[in-house]
Amino acid sequence: MRLIRARVRDYRSVHDSGPIEIEPRKTLLVGVNEAGKTAVLKALQQIRAPENTEGFSALRDYPRSRYTEVQRGERDPSDIVVAEACFALDEDEKALVREASPDSTDVSEYCVYRYLDNSRRWNFGSAKLRATFGEVHKDLTRMRAYLSKREGATEVVTALDSLVAGKSARIPLTGTFAKNLLAWLETALPLIDEDDTKEEERYDRIKAAAGLSSAVTAASTAISERMPLFVYYSTYFTVRPRIHLASLARREETGDIDQEYDFGNLCLLRLLGLTAKELSELAAGEPVPANHPGGANGEAYQTAVREHQTKLDDRHYRLNAASVDLTKSIREVWGDEQVQLRLVPDGQYLKVVVVDDIGVEVELDQRSEGFRWLVSFFVVFKAQAQGDLKNAILLLDEPGLSLHALKQQEFRKTVSRLSEDNQVVYTTHSPFMVGTDELDLVRIVEMVSRETGTKVHTRLVVDDPRSVYPLQAALGYELAQSLFGQSRNLVCEGMTDMMYIEALNTAYTDERKGLKNSIALVPASSASKVIYYVTLLTSQKLRAAALLDSDQAGDTAAKQDELVRLLTQKRILRTKDYCDTAIRRPEIEDLLRETLVLVARDELGWDVTATAAAQPARPVVDIFSKEITGFSKYKLVRAFIHWIAAHEVTDLTAQEQEGATKLLADINKALT
Repeated sequence: MRLIRARVRDYRSVHDSGPIEIEPRKTLLVGVNEAGKTAVLKALQQIRAPENTEGFSALRDYPRSRYTEVQRGERDPSDIVVAEACFALDEDEKALVREASPDSTDVSEYCVYRYLDNSRRWNFGSAKLRATFGEVHKDLTRMRAYLSKREGATEVVTALDSLVAGKSARIPLTGTFAKNLLAWLETALPLIDEDDTKEEERYDRIKAAAGLSSAVTAASTAISERMPLFVYYSTYFTVRPRIHLASLARREETGDIDQEYDFGNLCLLRLLGLTAKELSELAAGEPVPANHPGGANGEAYQTAVREHQTKLDDRHYRLNAASVDLTKSIREVWGDEQVQLRLVPDGQYLKVVVVDDIGVEVELDQRSEGFRWLVSFFVVFKAQAQGDLKNAILLLDEPGLSLHALKQQEFRKTVSRLSEDNQVVYTTHSPFMVGTDELDLVRIVEMVSRETGTKVHTRLVVDDPRSVYPLQAALGYELAQSLFGQSRNLVCEGMTDMMYIEALNTAYTDERKGLKNSIALVPASSASKVIYYVTLLTSQKLRAAALLDSDQAGDTAAKQDELVRLLTQKRILRTKDYCDTAIRRPEIEDLLRETLVLVARDELGWDVTATAAAQPARPVVDIFSKEITGFSKYKLVRAFIHWIAAHEVTDLTAQEQEGATKLLADINKALT
């Protein structure tokens, strides 16, 4: 089961987030401070939160500016959907559905809705959940006519009349009505001639319709057991290096727990399966002979000593098992096979220490912030997921925020490793937590005003330019690093050009027809700026080539004397050389014209097939721009990246394959 989309409404700063597409592995929610990123994650956690997680509260969580709607009774918390999530079912789960409800052959999604009163409802997407009386009315009428002619059927016919009296066609076949109808069918069955195929089939249709609701409910029960936990983690949930057990036990008893300060410590104890009080009592020391009849030689004292030793052994084994489990997880992600984590009892303290490769023990707070964050994360994660990490969805709120910029870049790899086994949704406003190869995974979170509330966009064109600043900064940093990091560089007009080439390169790498590893792609943001990037690169004795569209701007740039002098014509590549010759002024998108038209229709709902077929010489971007309101080149390339990742290069048209292969080969040749 995989989360594919979500939505949050009427929760704190969020009036309606809009639909949020969730990626198969990793999804990034990027936005400025106070945009509402945390609110989105906290609401989604309630889809299936770990045990002991506080639920929704109308007073605390309903948008404060509109709380009077609830107070006056205009809106009922039981009718307010706060969080919704839709999951794609795998083949095993679809088989489970069909096993419980054989007629539910069209089920591919499972959608869950969490309401403000903490109730939960569900459906199977657009699949049918129940039949209505109107669907069986004709069959029941004809069956009644048939039965009325059968001997001994008077009571059965009368019972049917009583059962359906006053029922409208729209009433659902659910609950008591469906149960009574099924019971009536059982009484009618002996009166139906088994050789009468028509009536036998009619009986089966009515029974299937009446039983659909209960069958679908049984299917939902089976599927809901597979629904993943939503584990939320914030940087505030920190495991302290020294936990004073007696003090924590007192705070637990008095209900004086600080959820931010104590949460990580409580998760550690939950992971051990012990309470602070139990560990504190063990730390109080061995039994005192004077407190037992017969003193040190008495049976009572000897029994108490044995029981105490058994508890100490149990504590040791639990601490050791938890230490090994955490060490294994840390090593997998941190990449250091020598690091070892130990949980050590020390009187009334429980210490978390780290052992290095030469055996030196240091307390957790003496290690880097990133390492402490990772330890705390795994403790909270394992405790909330009850030790079973499989299938849990991780909601990480500003992970790695306190890390150095370069360490944040490294930490992205940690998140990617986590996403191999668990879907990850994380928020950030740091440009170093967004990779330029992850732009298609980004969702922009913005709040232009309190009246409109928090919105989540898949497009990068938003009302508040501050929201996309982390992406711009990430691109700028990546560009600065890439400019002089490779000896061979291809300068493209813009980001979408670069993304198309990267996508094609990835697809053709398996065919051994991709770009050489030493080639860097550099977006210039416009055709007119290509010359500046080429000048910078060549001044550093680096080899460069340029790819320009064959539109007016590209033609102007290609004819610049300085560009021709620096590169020569052999290293100025034009899109017209790789596209259908019938297309006038082709751009990079025309290289994949036919496929993009189909992808846009199937993935984005942009249908320009008729126009594209009728006007084969017209650039495809021009067609989209004129025909589609709100057309975005970024959305189009993102849809293509998704498409090509799920297909083979042979799914491109023959002409597109020829053009793409020639383009990649010419890039390699130009930069040889």
